[in-house]
Amino acid sequence: MKAQLILAVVVLACGSLAPIARAEEEVVITFQDAEIGKPVPSWSAKGVTFEPGGTLRRGTAKPRIMFFPHLLTEKKGVLNAMANEAVPVLIRFPDGASKVTLVMWGSVTSTALVEALDQAGTVVNKASLEKVPKRDSPAKPIPSFELTVEASRISSVRFSGAHPGGFLAAEEIRFVPLSVGKYHK
Repeated sequence: MKAQLILAVVVLACGSLAPIARAEEEVVITFQDAEIGKPVPSWSAKGVTFEPGGTLRRGTAKPRIMFFPHLLTEKKGVLNAMANEAVPVLIRFPDGASKVTLVMWGSVTSTALVEALDQAGTVVNKASLEKVPKRDSPAKPIPSFELTVEASRISSVRFSGAHPGGFLAAEEIRFVPLSVGKYHK
């Protein structure tokens, strides 16, 4: 009887720890299925929506996002489709996230800023890079880099930093969802 009681306690303890372990699993979004070069108002994957994070100041067109190839690699990235005006890209997590990592690349002289926003739109964390890395030679791809933000409840993430005529692209998004197991296959 005592052995059965100990076994039951161990099973219950392991069962109660399982959600904690799963909560740390990252969900990964890439853009391999996205169409290159076609501006779109928004794009969704695994319950996450990508869209422009602002309006144009110098025009009346509706901002768009688009997908761009990471030259000399097989990857694609999402970026602002408005070449003459830098509009941030907004990534919405309807069920929230506690940690978001963006793998990015950008044009020379671009900076990179990733801001985590709560449900009210208040910045709750941010990560930045003064200047994106540049390639060593034209035969090599533009180097990728990572920026990570963490907060107790991230509703969306906004990234920006490209100058007009330049670009900043996110090729991979990794996030820890607040709702355990929802996005896992």
